[in-house]
Amino acid sequence: MPNRLSKIYTRTGDKGTTALANGNRVEKTAQRIETLGTLDELNCSIGLVIAHLNIDKDLLSLLTTIQHQLFDIGGEIAVADESYTVIDQTEVDYLEVSIDTMNAELPPLKEFILPGGSVLASHTHLARSICRRAERHFTALLTDKSETVNPLSVIYLNRLSDLLFVASRIVVLRQGGEEVLWKPKDKR
Repeated sequence: MPNRLSKIYTRTGDKGTTALANGNRVEKTAQRIETLGTLDELNCSIGLVIAHLNIDKDLLSLLTTIQHQLFDIGGEIAVADESYTVIDQTEVDYLEVSIDTMNAELPPLKEFILPGGSVLASHTHLARSICRRAERHFTALLTDKSETVNPLSVIYLNRLSDLLFVASRIVVLRQGGEEVLWKPKDKR
């Protein structure tokens, strides 16, 4: 296999534009690039969670698969061609089954929870909030009539944020910690 990146710096972006995978150049401030950047940030955040998982092989495998799927979504965004789709209902179903499986281990929620409970759970909540931002950016692309994107990818991101919420709860449970419950002002 040939090297994919033989030269790291190209100087082609020095004037505020970047190239999509289809060769078109766009402003670095374009919504498509903002979406790609947020997907990258999300993937990095999930990588941080993975780096701290230690022995939880099930969650490690799940999140590693998700990292690859996020790269697939990034590819869809970078190619910018409605005929190029990688994410389909199979990936959405995978997330839903994973959510249901993890949620079956958890006690029912009786109150909102705050990000916390452990460092790892907090990192997982941070990934969830970045995922919500990626979903908002993606939705902006989806609603822009001049853009073409795979609508299943935004559904995927919506499910992924739910999965990361449940994963944060699983982390606390499996680490033997305690969730931080929100207390309304009159009960603090």
